[in-house]
Amino acid sequence: MHLKRVITCSLLVLVMASCTSYYETILRSVDPDVKYKAAFEYYNNGKYRRSAEIFESLILLMQGLPQEDTVQFYNAMSNFNMKDFVTAESNFEKFATVFPRSPFFERARFLRIRCLYESTYRYELDQTPTRKAMGVITEFMYDYPSSEHFTECETMMDDLMERIERKSFESAKLYYQVEDYQAAHYALKNVLRDNAENRYRKDVLYYTALASYKYALHSVRAKQKERFLTFIDDYYNYIGEYPDADNRKELDNYYSRALAFTKVANLEEQQESGSLSKEERKLMEKQAKAAAKEVKKSEKMRLEQERRLNRQEKALEEQDKGQESAK
Repeated sequence: MHLKRVITCSLLVLVMASCTSYYETILRSVDPDVKYKAAFEYYNNGKYRRSAEIFESLILLMQGLPQEDTVQFYNAMSNFNMKDFVTAESNFEKFATVFPRSPFFERARFLRIRCLYESTYRYELDQTPTRKAMGVITEFMYDYPSSEHFTECETMMDDLMERIERKSFESAKLYYQVEDYQAAHYALKNVLRDNAENRYRKDVLYYTALASYKYALHSVRAKQKERFLTFIDDYYNYIGEYPDADNRKELDNYYSRALAFTKVANLEEQQESGSLSKEERKLMEKQAKAAAKEVKKSEKMRLEQERRLNRQEKALEEQDKGQESAK
C-alpha cells in the first residue's frame, strides 16, 4: 500500500515537472509561431497568467508582422481576465495609441473604460480615478454614439456621477454634523453652484436651511436679524421646490420663530429711532417676550430630542454588546 502511494506521488511530480518544463520551454523559445500557438492554447484554457507572459515575450518577436496587434491585444486581455486592471488599462491605452486602424481598436478602448471603472473607489475615498474614468467614457460615447457598448457606458457614467455628487454633498454636510453652521451653509451653497442638477439637491437645500437657521440662532443679538432673514430666503428656496416634503413641518416651525424674531427686531429699531407710540412699544414688548419664549422652547425641544437620540444609541450599543457576548 505504501509502495503504491509512493509511485502515485512520483507520477504526479513527473507530470507536473513535464508541464512546467513545457511551459518554460515555450517561454524561452524564439520561434514566434510556436509561442503564438501556445499562448492561445493557454488563453483559451483560462490560464491567463501564462498566456500573458508568453504574449508579453512575443511583442518584440512580432514587431512589424501582421499578428502584432493581435498579440498586444490579447496580452491586455490576459491581464484583464486576471483582474489586473491597472496593467490591463495601461496595455489597452498603449494599444489604442499604436494601432488606431486595428479591428480590435474600438473594443480595446471600451475595455480600457472597464479597467478604469473597476479601479475607482467608493464615494468616501479619493475620486480622482472616478473623474479620469468619466473623461474617458465621455470621449468614447462621443466617438461611438452607435456602439453596442453605449448603454453600458451610460450606466457606468451614471454610477460614477452619483459618487461625485454624493461625495460633494456628504463633504459639505460634515460641517453641519460638527456644528460649524457658517461653514456648512457656505459649503452646501457651493454644492449647487458647482452642479445645480445634483441628485441630492433636495437634501442639500434642506441642510442649507437648517444650517442658516442654527447659525442665526447661535449668533450674537446684533447679527441675528440679518441671519434669520438669510434662513427665511433658504426656507422659501426649499418649500418652493418641495412643498410636500416630509420635513416641511420642521422648517415651518423654524420659519415662524425666525419671522417673529425679525418682526421684534424691526420694532426695536423703530423704538430706537423714536417713531413708536406708547401703545406700539407695549405691543413690541409683548411680541419680544413671545419671540424669546418661542426661541427658548425651540432650544428645549432640540436638546430633548438630542438626549432621546443619545439614549437610543446607547441602548442599541448595549444590545449589540449583549448579542456579541451571547455568541
